[in-house]
Amino acid sequence: MLNFAVGPVPSNDQVRAIGSQDIPYFRTKEFSEIMLQNERMLCGLAHAPKDSRVCFISGSGTAGMEAAVMGTLDRQDRALVVDGGSFGHRFVEMLSRHHIPHDVIKLVYGTALCEGDLLPYEDKGYTAFLINLGETSQGILYDAELIGSFCARNGLFLIVDTISSFLADPFDMEAIGADVMITGSQKALACPPGVAPIILSPVAMERINRIEQPCMYLDLRLALENGKRGQTPFTPAVGTLLQIYARLQAIEDSGGAAAEVSRVARIAQNFRDLIVDLPLDQRLTSPSNAVTYLSTRDCSARKIFEVLKDEYEIWVCPNGGASAEKSFRVGHIGEHDFADNALLVAALRDVCRRGLMG
Repeated sequence: MLNFAVGPVPSNDQVRAIGSQDIPYFRTKEFSEIMLQNERMLCGLAHAPKDSRVCFISGSGTAGMEAAVMGTLDRQDRALVVDGGSFGHRFVEMLSRHHIPHDVIKLVYGTALCEGDLLPYEDKGYTAFLINLGETSQGILYDAELIGSFCARNGLFLIVDTISSFLADPFDMEAIGADVMITGSQKALACPPGVAPIILSPVAMERINRIEQPCMYLDLRLALENGKRGQTPFTPAVGTLLQIYARLQAIEDSGGAAAEVSRVARIAQNFRDLIVDLPLDQRLTSPSNAVTYLSTRDCSARKIFEVLKDEYEIWVCPNGGASAEKSFRVGHIGEHDFADNALLVAALRDVCRRGLMG
């Protein structure tokens, strides 16, 4: 199968080879050194503030999101959260579940955050701001500079979900003033799912040490303490962490985050250029390099997904809810090249020739 989902995504040969091996015992100095190097490399690639730390949560990106919410915020906070799609709404649900006071900036799905959306919330006594930098469900990338400027003016603790955008879109944690950055192993890191790294600034660590941690497994204070020696409190996703180590080394050796972002951007642009004459409408308002959101005109997007999967052995990314019949997404992260794009576009053209696109 050729996989154009937005996670899990195709891995390179080295990552797959590691996955074929037995999982080693991990309470060793050798594994600790790998974990410390994972922390160093992630902080460097994200341009994390000095003395930042990384917690490696065993779980999906959602586990990282929830660990960040309940580990760094409490009922004394007043949070502002952007809901521009299903992942922004997930932050809203977490704040509600953990009884953290909050207000929601509700965007029309498929639109980018703009200065006018933030203006009503200036100088209103908020303490924290939560956003998914890349709202993957809509194919939208928000303006990091706009977010950082707003948070700096208002003295806000900034939590940023970069689960799909890290290493696909430009991101500088220190420049934006982010205190928490969340990502996931199965996105542009191009490893199997199972690990959600959370980068924490010194300000975030002060909060973690002050706030009562309400969950044992996702206790960030416990994770930080164990991380000093390159370990985790409980059994981690050992194999995935070894794959992350290999992947981070490869990214460093190939020019770092900027080179990887540039590579993904070229793959995305190549695909977008190839489909301009197909009966599919591209959402190109502030697009993320990670994914292209496509709307159908006179046919079922769900049918296109099924035909590509069953007859062409190609996965694209279906949408849910009210958008399921009218749109789908094509991911550009992972081990893709122009040849993969050509195969997908050839399949889409054949689907069109057969009259399945209306």
